[in-house]
Parts: sequence; C-alpha cells; structure tokens
Amino acid sequence: SEVSVSWRPSAEFAGNAYRGEGIVPASPRDVWECIKPVAGGPRTKWDQNVKDFEVVEAISDTVSVCRTTTPSAFMRIISPREFVDVVLMKQYEDGTMLSAATNVEHPLCPPQPNFVRGFNYPCGCFCIPVPGEPDRTQLLSFFQTDLGGYLPQTVVDSFFPASIAGFYSNLTKAVKALRA
Repeated sequence: SEVSVSWRPSAEFAGNAYRGEGIVPASPRDVWECIKPVAGGPRTKWDQNVKDFEVVEAISDTVSVCRTTTPSAFMRIISPREFVDVVLMKQYEDGTMLSAATNVEHPLCPPQPNFVRGFNYPCGCFCIPVPGEPDRTQLLSFFQTDLGGYLPQTVVDSFFPASIAGFYSNLTKAVKALRA
C-alpha cells in the first residue's frame, strides 16, 4: 500500500514529530488485531522495531503501563532500546480504534542493562474505517520518539521515515497472513 510520511519539529523535545498515513487493504478489526498493544499479540512477530512487549501494570481494561524493547537497527548503529509508556486503547462509535501512548516512569520498570532508555512523547495510531469499503482501513500514525543515547540527529532523521514506511509494508503482510 502507499504510505505518506511527513515530519516537523516536535513541540515536546529536540527531535521531530512524524506522521504516517496509508490505506491498509484489510478491515479495521484485522488491522487492529495486528497492531494493538497487548502482551502476546502478533506485533512482536511482524514489526521489525518491536522485539518484546510486556504489560508492567494494568490500570484498567483500556489503560496500562507497558515496556517495549527494540532490537538494534540501522546496521547496528542504533543499539537496542527500551521504552516505558502509559498506553490508552479506545474504540469510537464510528468504528475507529485508537492506541495512544506517552512515556512514564514506573517503579517496577527501572532502566535495564544492555538497553538504552528511549522516550515516546505523545504518539499513537488510529485505525479508521473507510466509508463503504469494509476491507480497507486508513491507518494514521504519529511518532515522536527520543531514542536516547548519543545518536546524531542526522542518524535519527535517516532512520525514522524508512522505518515508518517499513511498518506499513510489514503490517500489510501481517494482515494478509492473519486472513490466510
């Protein structure tokens, strides 16, 4: 599927806020099944930027504190990272499903050795039904991530657009595999 990636300076930190938008050829329910932030979900299998995902504390059935780890990336220039976020999941009356997150500190999740602690500033994904096309979903995603460590901004700026495009491509493959 075609994906559009754009960015602008973040109002939250000294990096960029990225926006990805594309149409995924699957129902919103199937897309959501692949991207929803739950322990044991399929995302660790298809998303090359998610190595592990765990729920540190379930605050309610829609809000949780989660830890996500990532593998090294960009020819190992980027070391493995870990992120601790408070995550909200919501479904709207029109069928849109949302996952939104932002970084948080949690006593059960101190920084771990062998990982650089990164920080997600307010970010999220919207799975939006396409009117009259039940097997197509508009996926709108926002990322503003401080990868932490000592990476030059040029490395980060080179990594994110391709990473977001890869996210959409791999998600499309994962949804096809889910329906197979």
